[in-house]
Amino acid sequence: MTTSIILVEHPAEHALFDGALTCDAVLPARFDPGRRVVMQAPSEALLKGLAIAEDVRGDDPEERKEATPSQQRIEAKLDLVLSLLGRLARRHEEALPVIALRWSHRGVRLDSTTPLACTAGDPGIVTMQPAAWLSDQIELPATVMDQVEGSQGLHHLWLQFDALNAGLAEAMDRHLFRLHRRQVAEARQLASRT
Repeated sequence: MTTSIILVEHPAEHALFDGALTCDAVLPARFDPGRRVVMQAPSEALLKGLAIAEDVRGDDPEERKEATPSQQRIEAKLDLVLSLLGRLARRHEEALPVIALRWSHRGVRLDSTTPLACTAGDPGIVTMQPAAWLSDQIELPATVMDQVEGSQGLHHLWLQFDALNAGLAEAMDRHLFRLHRRQVAEARQLASRT
């Protein structure tokens, strides 16, 4: 039985992703069992700020071609400065591992090469870097649904988000929509090249 068949048939996959807007991505992320999110406002503020920045920049590669070379240079320099500031702020913290994940407003599946010491029902925090160009992280309260070992040495961990406040849930939905729209645009570009 292949990993894809296991994942499609797993009940947690249905609970988190059926009928929901989902995004498959490779991002810095980790789950810390036992930890609790004290405040959701910083994650909400980060996602809202990210939405404003990306709406101004334009996610669609066609829209970005309309920017002047001067505007593109300024954006690139700003990206570099933000990345540097993020690295400096986090230089004493352990870096998040870059892993494949599937994400919806209900929860996330992390596909890691190492299993985590946790069981179904364990609470914790999912920490993710929502944008490659911004070295900042969001923290989301979650509960372990299940963990299974798949093929090719991957371990699949399903986490259901817990009691997100309305503002954070809305900001996350908007972010997921932008990620999904970007993935569709990239797929169209690849298809047009072949």
